[in-house]
Amino acid sequence: MKDSYKDGIIYSNTEISPNIYEIVLEGEFKGLPGQFYMIRGWNGLDPFLPRPISIADLDNGKIKFLYEVRGRGTHIISRLKKGDRLSVLGPLGNGFNLEVQGKIALLSGGIGIAPMLYLAKNLSGEVTIYSGFRNNAYFLDQIKPYVKNIFIATEDGSNGHKGFVTELFDPSKYDLVLTCGPTPMMEVVIKMCEGQVPVYVSMESRMACGIGACLGCTIETIRGMERVCKEGPVFKGEEVVLHD
Repeated sequence: MKDSYKDGIIYSNTEISPNIYEIVLEGEFKGLPGQFYMIRGWNGLDPFLPRPISIADLDNGKIKFLYEVRGRGTHIISRLKKGDRLSVLGPLGNGFNLEVQGKIALLSGGIGIAPMLYLAKNLSGEVTIYSGFRNNAYFLDQIKPYVKNIFIATEDGSNGHKGFVTELFDPSKYDLVLTCGPTPMMEVVIKMCEGQVPVYVSMESRMACGIGACLGCTIETIRGMERVCKEGPVFKGEEVVLHD
């Protein structure tokens, strides 16, 4: 992978839940579950920063991303249509551990569900997913064929358990835990798994370059400050320094 952007042609760009979009690009793409691409949907320097977005799926000359419209950049991307072009850089970062057999739990919070489809498709163990949302659940219909069980939690009780997804989760039932979502949720998962089961976390951070040059996405680990875009985004839970 060269550190230069290339074009991706939009095959589809669909709102699948309020402010949640699934975008599919045509082209020759590579990547492992947990890796990401930097994406620009505009010309010029405004907005200045591209957006880091996890690979949601990769198959048959197409790559899929899931994103939430949060600011000006993602709003611009959401307005693009079939046949439009995006500038993309990737795959970047490292991916999840795919080698473990046995019972595997996936935990996602909100848009942290983005890498779970591609991940579930590439795991060989018995996979269960726990997904938490503020209200509307989404994307699980695509993941369902690749997992044994699905547990849903919503903060408003509109779908599944009312409360946090971690309230449904018992780490003692699993041989491996893989999680992606808001940092407070993942910190709870790390503490729950401590001393019981290995856990890998996909950390979120604002990124500027995506290739480790600018040091803008560092987090504290047991080895010191490390870059989410380069040493991550996937870390062992035991490596991440938690701040109560």
